Amino acid sequence: MSYKSYYLNCFILMLPIIIWNILLSNKLPANYQAEIFSANIPDVLTYGENIFRLFIFVISFLMPLQLRTKRQKVGFSIYLTGLLLYMLSWVLLILFSKSIWSNSLLGFSAPAYTPLVWLLGISLIGDTFNFNLPFKKWIFISASALFLAFHLTHTILVYKTFTKI
Repeated sequence: MSYKSYYLNCFILMLPIIIWNILLSNKLPANYQAEIFSANIPDVLTYGENIFRLFIFVISFLMPLQLRTKRQKVGFSIYLTGLLLYMLSWVLLILFSKSIWSNSLLGFSAPAYTPLVWLLGISLIGDTFNFNLPFKKWIFISASALFLAFHLTHTILVYKTFTKI
């Protein structure tokens, strides 16, 4: 395995999401701003969400980014579709914050459930770990599922607490 595989890893696929979040999170509606979104959230939810987010980052860093097999190429297409859906969910909330969609549970929580698609794509791309670690696909899938469960629960709790239904 070359040094290239160590720096060309699946964490690169996380960078557009991280950059998007940094650049646009302050443009989201008020209920998504940190002072509201993080207020009165149980510690177990906050810690669970952040621990599994970190696990996903670390695991993706350990997976070489390769598009050799048909499954990896399909995974990359799914990742790109998920990335576009995720970004679209933000754009709709930012541009149409007063719309029925943005104020519905489905619309408000879209940024929390659309990562399922791009995480699925990454899970199909990753098929080995660097550093001669034994690869088990269930590790990334489990960390992703737990992150999504905590993240979606957090978002639904914010929606139910602060959104006038």
